[in-house]
Amino acid sequence: MTIVSYAGITRPGFLLAHPELPVLVYCKLQLNSTSALRIPSNDMKRTEVTRFRCYVAERTFESTSVGSTLSNTGNVRLGRKQRSSSSLYSRPSLLEMKNEKIANRAKVYEFLRGIGIVPDELDGLELPVTTEVMRERVDFLHNLGLTIEDINNYPLVLGCSVKKNMIPVLDYLGKLGVRKSTFTEFLRRYPQVLHASVVVDLDPVVKYLQGMDIKPNDIPRVLERYPEILGFKLEGTMSTSVAYLVGIGLARREVGGVLTRYPEILGMRVGRVIKPFVEYLESLGIPRLAVARLIEKRPHILGFGLEEQVKPNVGSLLEFNVRKSSLPSVVAQYPEIIGIELKEKLLGQQCLLHSVIDLGPEDFGRVVEKMPQVVSLSRLPIVKHVDFLKDCGFSLQQVRAMVVGCPQLLALNLDIMKHSFDYFQVVMERPLDDLVTFPAFFTYGLESTIKPRHKRVAKKGMKCSLSWLLNCSDEKFEQRMEYDTIDMEEMEMPSFDMNTLTEPRSEDSASDYDDSDDEHI
Repeated sequence: MTIVSYAGITRPGFLLAHPELPVLVYCKLQLNSTSALRIPSNDMKRTEVTRFRCYVAERTFESTSVGSTLSNTGNVRLGRKQRSSSSLYSRPSLLEMKNEKIANRAKVYEFLRGIGIVPDELDGLELPVTTEVMRERVDFLHNLGLTIEDINNYPLVLGCSVKKNMIPVLDYLGKLGVRKSTFTEFLRRYPQVLHASVVVDLDPVVKYLQGMDIKPNDIPRVLERYPEILGFKLEGTMSTSVAYLVGIGLARREVGGVLTRYPEILGMRVGRVIKPFVEYLESLGIPRLAVARLIEKRPHILGFGLEEQVKPNVGSLLEFNVRKSSLPSVVAQYPEIIGIELKEKLLGQQCLLHSVIDLGPEDFGRVVEKMPQVVSLSRLPIVKHVDFLKDCGFSLQQVRAMVVGCPQLLALNLDIMKHSFDYFQVVMERPLDDLVTFPAFFTYGLESTIKPRHKRVAKKGMKCSLSWLLNCSDEKFEQRMEYDTIDMEEMEMPSFDMNTLTEPRSEDSASDYDDSDDEHI
């Protein structure tokens, strides 16, 4: 039987019809006599349950009639099962979830404020949903030595998971050789490392450093000194800074040693920092190759601010009577002089030397030219050396002349000076005026130079000045011993030679420089 626009349930004696279906709906009544069930009733009669199936817009809907108990089923369920609000499988609405998230974050913020952390910068950052997890992160950072102040300086560190971020990064650094005792300072300077991926971010940088000839054993020290390097792009500032330095004359085989001692170079921009610094030193009269050699030996000079330190210090040198023509020699002898708090030191040393040996402003300028390290000498050594010279029999005027001629006298080892003076008086039997004329006598080794040369000259019966005797290389001295007469033009005071910085390197040159200052300081 075909029914159009009606759904019907059959029961003996009447027809229950529902005319709610759309007109264009195709319904097919399917009777299944085998689905009859036995349902007890008051008259114990067998009641037949008939099932039918409707096809509406290609969806199947089912309805079942059960005897007279369906008298209240005025609405047939068509395609949708209505869900009770009390169902065990009900889910919270989006609004409920949002409100719950806001409430949890408020609790976390309240916890952070309670321990002194300002969470204002954490808005938008994914944080733990419970205060217990956040407490775990804070405690872990405390165990690393970080304080509440440190966390407030970079509160985004609280977005790092202990297990997923912090522990893997710290384990990697430890395996490289970074000392645990340095972790606190390491993280204070570069807390962003805790966000990094070991494989994607950290390991490629370490491999790049090794490619720059930094020895594996030196990698940990490099990272400890300059942890920010772990955040640089490989093909950015790091590669260009090294390429520029090599271009101006820095030996390629010295790169590893230079970067090991001053890795901050890798973070310097060529156009803003390195190139202007190099060009300024060139403008003072220092050859470009000599600048490269200075950087090889003292790479930290690149960290001196050009406008803040270097230029003002050069101005101070000129103000204290250092001649402009002597500036290249001053900087080359003592590169640190352009990076220290110089003006106060110059003023202090000028006053000190004036009070001790009555040194005038012009002579003070000559002293700085010959030994710029004098600006860093303390008062006590200066006074002791002046007293020693006075005890040797020199007048104040002679002491002043000796200091102006060879300021190194104020910094030499006093015991060595005493031995050299005793040999000068007892064996060489020379007048004190010879030392006034050539005070650099005290700078030569007694056993290595003074004694053997004096014996050679005395054996030959020659009379010569101390300058002629000492102020030359061993090879030159052998040539002089062939002379029949002494060339007075060779009797000059020793001075700094800029050419020593531009001479070709030997093939076995290495980058094992001593980081200490001049031996006279």
